[in-house]
Amino acid sequence: MILEAAVLTIKPGAQAAFEAAFAEASKIITAMPGYSSHELQRCIETQNQYLLLVRWQALTDHTVGFRQSPEYQTWRSLLHHFYDPFPTVEHYELVLSHERLSQA
Repeated sequence: MILEAAVLTIKPGAQAAFEAAFAEASKIITAMPGYSSHELQRCIETQNQYLLLVRWQALTDHTVGFRQSPEYQTWRSLLHHFYDPFPTVEHYELVLSHERLSQA
């Protein structure tokens, strides 16, 4: 499993439009081969900053399968005009994981 992480800085005042466009773009990414899950987090301290986390089965599912697909062009047209500056995307692999079990 690979985790794609990107800090997205959105043009000031465009947050609501970005969130609406991202909801539409989410339909694209969820249909891609090798996709596992994603989440978009809004920063509390910086109101026009978001964290995008996408889980892929393999690195090439993102870098080749998604990025080189026709669907990526639609993703790009929906979202890329919101970014300022354009985000750096990095990929991570799990080293250690721990979850607290809920107490009943």
